[in-house]
Amino acid sequence: MTDILMPKATAVWMVDNTSLTFDQIADFCGLHPLEVRGIADGDVSRDIRGVDPITGGQLTREELDKAQADESYRLKAIVSRHAELLKVTKAPPKYTPVSRRQDRPDAIMWFVKNHPEVTDAQIAKLLGTTKSTIESVRNRTHWNSPQIKPVDPVTLGLVGQLALDDLVSKAAAKKNKDDLKKSGGTIQPVDETPAEPEFVPEERERRGAEPTAASVFGTGN
Repeated sequence: MTDILMPKATAVWMVDNTSLTFDQIADFCGLHPLEVRGIADGDVSRDIRGVDPITGGQLTREELDKAQADESYRLKAIVSRHAELLKVTKAPPKYTPVSRRQDRPDAIMWFVKNHPEVTDAQIAKLLGTTKSTIESVRNRTHWNSPQIKPVDPVTLGLVGQLALDDLVSKAAAKKNKDDLKKSGGTIQPVDETPAEPEFVPEERERRGAEPTAASVFGTGN
């Protein structure tokens, strides 16, 4: 891998402005000799403008003259600090302490023991694990099965309490819905409350004839 910036643009400049061989240019620019030949023939990079590596501080005039005088000589670039900054560096693999490697299997076992309604896909997504690992924990075929014990994933610090509660409630609701479908049952409508009978006041007893003075005070002899 070349350390120079804009290797194709540099190759275009070298083809147009030097007597270097295709192999020398290809070696310096990190290209294939056939690609350099394509540049010279106008079949490759025809729209790319050449860039002078000497002006750009990636090659000295003395180094170029030496290479033009000897076809077997291979150019040595001046490593640019900008090229170093542009290099893609891979992050080193994260090291998981031995004390933490058991956390996920323990959390998986907790789900298996306490919440069988939660699917493997949901567990895998929540804990960042794989379905095969979940299956091995469930079937006790995991390489460390004797040491696996159910531990709440919140206690292990793998998930938050709200996320766990939300997952469990959704899984329980889905299971109830699926069980209802399998049993062929339907949700019974709420019984209607019988209407109260309309209040009808009782008829008053018909009074007798209007009282008279004689009936009230009596008759005197």
